[in-house]
Amino acid sequence: MKVSVFDTHRYERDILAASAARRGHELVFLEPRLTEETAVLAQGTRVACSFVNDHVTARALETLAAVGVGLIALRSAGYNHVDLQAAARLGLPVVRVPEYSPHAVAEHAAALILALNRKIHKAYARVREGNFSLEGLVGFDMVGKTAGVIGTGRIGAALARILHGFGCHVLAYDLRPDATLVDGGIVRYTTLAELYAKADILSLHVPLTPETHHLVDAAAIAAMKRGVMLINTGRGALVDTPALLEALKTGQVGHAGLDVYEEEEGIFFQDLSDRVIQDDVLARLLTLPNVLVTSHQGFLTHEALTNIAETTFESVSAFERGEPLLHALRVETVIRS
Repeated sequence: MKVSVFDTHRYERDILAASAARRGHELVFLEPRLTEETAVLAQGTRVACSFVNDHVTARALETLAAVGVGLIALRSAGYNHVDLQAAARLGLPVVRVPEYSPHAVAEHAAALILALNRKIHKAYARVREGNFSLEGLVGFDMVGKTAGVIGTGRIGAALARILHGFGCHVLAYDLRPDATLVDGGIVRYTTLAELYAKADILSLHVPLTPETHHLVDAAAIAAMKRGVMLINTGRGALVDTPALLEALKTGQVGHAGLDVYEEEEGIFFQDLSDRVIQDDVLARLLTLPNVLVTSHQGFLTHEALTNIAETTFESVSAFERGEPLLHALRVETVIRS
């Protein structure tokens, strides 16, 4: 089956091609993101494969259906960029990759915590310039610190176990507590109010929904322990970024590690090294020594990329054979990260 693969990057093409070839699928790699303007590029293919920063709007879906596409395959767990109601109306099934490697994202969150705590990014830059001073590089022991994990789905649970292994006291908040984490002595579930008040480190692992949009806003930040370290490897819009910037300036937030950013579209996944960043909030964040920003790379391990490819083309093969789609999304679908 012929598949148009939008928003592709060199680091994933070989893995996608190998997985597709094993199942007899032909790929058409397209660099542009899938939008209502680019959807026509899928003409001649039966499947449109989309990435997380695409805009799979109603008009884009209408164009895809008109050119003969019968399946939308997302190379992501998140799906807030897809108009599921329009897809259902058009009879276009949408499949996703519900789990590719929760460890990849959880371990990246842990890496951000360690790098910020021990000032690894600052030390690396100094040493390369011949500066071996230790001034300004004092961190803290992780043992005995209180870590808060908001959302204990697959990724949040993996991070909770990592933090527990470091000797942290792990507080967690989730509408559906994971009994295995409690029974194993990994976490203690509590309210957001207690978590904010006590956490030295706070990490976000919930999906982006209308209810979680700007979950961390000025009021939430004001309720947090002064000097808290905030980590976001979930979705950028979980955090009100201007509010975070103000809190970093006052010291209410002591460190921020961000693998996602609410206005990342058109910036992340691009080489802008020869341009001036036009986003003033992001530009200011990048100047702060206690902020570490990575370009939505939490998922970027060989294992995760392989799992994404395998799950995606298993769904394509099932569609080709007329079999039930195990990872199909529906309008009423609710997921956890």
